[in-house]
Amino acid sequence: MGFLMALLLPFAGTCAGAACVFFLKKQISMNLQRVFTGFAAGVMVAASVWSLLIPAMDMSADMGKLSFVPALVGFLLGILFLLFMDSLIPHLHVGSEKPEGKKSNLGRTAMLMLAVTIHNLPEGAACGAILAGVLSGDSGVTMAGAITLSVGIAIQNFPEGAIISLPLRSEGHSRGKSFLLGALSGIVEPLGALLAIMLASIVTPILPYMLAFAAGAMIYVVVEELIPEASEGGHSNLGTIAFSVGFALMMVLDVALG
Repeated sequence: MGFLMALLLPFAGTCAGAACVFFLKKQISMNLQRVFTGFAAGVMVAASVWSLLIPAMDMSADMGKLSFVPALVGFLLGILFLLFMDSLIPHLHVGSEKPEGKKSNLGRTAMLMLAVTIHNLPEGAACGAILAGVLSGDSGVTMAGAITLSVGIAIQNFPEGAIISLPLRSEGHSRGKSFLLGALSGIVEPLGALLAIMLASIVTPILPYMLAFAAGAMIYVVVEELIPEASEGGHSNLGTIAFSVGFALMMVLDVALG
C-alpha cells in the first residue's frame, strides 16, 4: 500500500490541480502563478538535498572521504541529461511565445505538454530512485522517506496541473479536454519511476548515482525554468517568499517523517 501511494501521489497531485479547470473560469493571476512556481522550486530544491543527495552520500559512506563521488557524478549527469533534453525536444513554456529546442511544426498545445513532460521527468526518476532504495533493503532509505518525497512533489504538482489546464481552456479547448491534457502531463512521473526501479533492480550499485542524477535533473528545472518564472516582472518578492515556504515545508516533512 505504501509503495503504491509513493508511486502514484505525484500523479494524483497533477490530476487534482488540472481539475481546477472545472471550478475556475479564468487563468491564474500572474502573482498567484509566481507564488505557485516559487513554492514548487523550494520543494524541489529541498527534496534534492535531503531526500536525494544526502542519502546518495550516506549509501557511499564505505568510500570514506570519496563518498561524495557518486553524488557528484550522478548530479552532473542529471544536469547534462536535462540540458540535452531541453535543447533537443521542441517545447513551449507557459507564458512564453517563443518555442525552445529543435524547430518543429508541432502546435502550441503539443509544445506546452512537452514542456511539462520535460519538467516532470526528473520528479518521476526521483520517486523511482528512492523507492528502489527502499526495495533494496540495505540503503538506509525508508518507506516513510519515500512517501515524504512523494507528498512534497504532489504538493508542488497541484499548482502545476492548474497552470497547464487553465491556459489550455483559455485557448478554446473544452473543460474536459483541458483537464485530460493537464492530467496526462503528469503520467510520465509514475512511468519514469517504474523505469528507475527496474534499472536499479538490475544494477544495484548504481542506486546512489540514480538518486543524485534525479537531484541534478530537478535542480536544472528549478534554475532554468522555475526561478526565472517566479522572479520576472513586478512583485518578485512573492516568488521568493513562496520559495522559502516550499523549501522549509519540504525540509520539515523529510526530517519529521523520514
